[in-house]
Amino acid sequence: MMQKILKQLKIAKINPATSTGEKWMESKSDLIHSISPVDGSKIAAVRTTTRSEYDKVVQSASKAFESWRLMPAPKRGEIVRQIGDELRKFKAPLGQLVSYEMGKSLQEGLGEVQEMIDICDFAVGLSRQLYGLTMHSERPGHRMYEQYHPLGIVGIISAFNFPVAVWSWNTMLAWVCGDVCIWKPSEKAPLCGIACQQIISNVFKRNQVPEGVSCLINGGREVGEWLSHDPRIPLLSATGSTRMGKAIGAAVGERLGRSLLELGGNNAIIISEHADLDMSLIGCVFGAVGTAGQRCTSTRRLIIHEKVYKKFTEKLVNAYKQLKIGNPLDQENHVGPLIDKDAVAAYLQAIEAAKAEGGKVLVEGGVLKGKGYESGCYVKPAVIEAKNSFKIVQHETFAPILYLMKYKNLDEAIAMQNDVPQGLSSAIMTLNMRESEQFLSHAGSDCGIANVNIGTSGAEIGGAFGGEKETGGGRESGSDAWKVYMRRQTNTINFTNKLPLAQGIKFDL
Repeated sequence: MMQKILKQLKIAKINPATSTGEKWMESKSDLIHSISPVDGSKIAAVRTTTRSEYDKVVQSASKAFESWRLMPAPKRGEIVRQIGDELRKFKAPLGQLVSYEMGKSLQEGLGEVQEMIDICDFAVGLSRQLYGLTMHSERPGHRMYEQYHPLGIVGIISAFNFPVAVWSWNTMLAWVCGDVCIWKPSEKAPLCGIACQQIISNVFKRNQVPEGVSCLINGGREVGEWLSHDPRIPLLSATGSTRMGKAIGAAVGERLGRSLLELGGNNAIIISEHADLDMSLIGCVFGAVGTAGQRCTSTRRLIIHEKVYKKFTEKLVNAYKQLKIGNPLDQENHVGPLIDKDAVAAYLQAIEAAKAEGGKVLVEGGVLKGKGYESGCYVKPAVIEAKNSFKIVQHETFAPILYLMKYKNLDEAIAMQNDVPQGLSSAIMTLNMRESEQFLSHAGSDCGIANVNIGTSGAEIGGAFGGEKETGGGRESGSDAWKVYMRRQTNTINFTNKLPLAQGIKFDL
């Protein structure tokens, strides 16, 4: 079946993984093996990018920027519109590839491609709305305004858990802004990147877009370090762990470049005594087990009011008993595999650490074995009573482990919610307006995303996505996130025959 999908995506015979658009660079470099966590099968192998190939890619991107930036933004938007249409044609096979190569459910794989389509639509409208402001000058006969110009090359490092969507959030906006892009996808999902490059190259060829506007490189940490230290790349957008983000932020900051960091999350849902418990249950369970807990917005902690703690916990434990774990391409299953055996080891270590700190296991975890679980990457979602102060609770474990804790009043709950190093997503379940408003106030959640009566995951592309503290402070996707891909310029025009100076300064000759 997978070979059929690769043929549909026109990548069955592609072995090189370095591209400047339509062209692929032949190489004899090391191989990256794409291994599916679904069944442990090797899907394909691709070549890594060499240093000389990387430099050729940057040169091609630099040259392409000279002409791409001169194309009117609405024209660039029209090309992005066509990309959205092309993605609609390939939604099914690309969604299946995402599901099989990464391990998320088919529904989520298709949903991720839909996010790409949605951001294309958003970017098309944005291409006619790259607004600046007009200001009043203190000097007569002067006009002041600001405008935005493209930056140049945007480097993008994406993570395995959203192998295509997060790249598109950056790329579609960067393209309508007039930038060119170099993408390093996760080495754990290289085929998704190759498939996207093929889809886009079809559109670019029809529109005579120059080579270098869309570039693809592949490899591990070393390739990412080339991007981080390269002064030819004014902006580097990186999604991944906090550890990785700190290294990238330091490298880019040292050369005074810009970085857009989307890093770890340690997201909590507060369950109020005034919550609709049945509705809350759905958001909590999906948030905790969706993508096998491998979303940066996955629900890691439930902070439950003591009056409803017992009742809600019973509902939660019963719901976990009904979860179906297995092949994510089977739409009957709720939970697929973790990405690899390293992730499984981290999951097991986290459970043992929670027990060692005094955690009480309410839903037992463990690795599943037997027919259908041959990859060794399928685990059981676990629920553990814990304290927010536990060292393991303060750490983000990319796996379906949910920690439960009690609270007495909302001030205490918000303090617990905020008392972790990360600050990405948060939520409160309540029908009490005063509670919801307090949660959203200056004294409420300190996260970049704060929701009421929905879970922590499932962000829409219309809002800016990102978080605070060790989450990195970056913003992608909607709202005015486009501004990070451009440089702001203030302009003053004197249309008189005099030259008055600002602040009333006199300078007569």
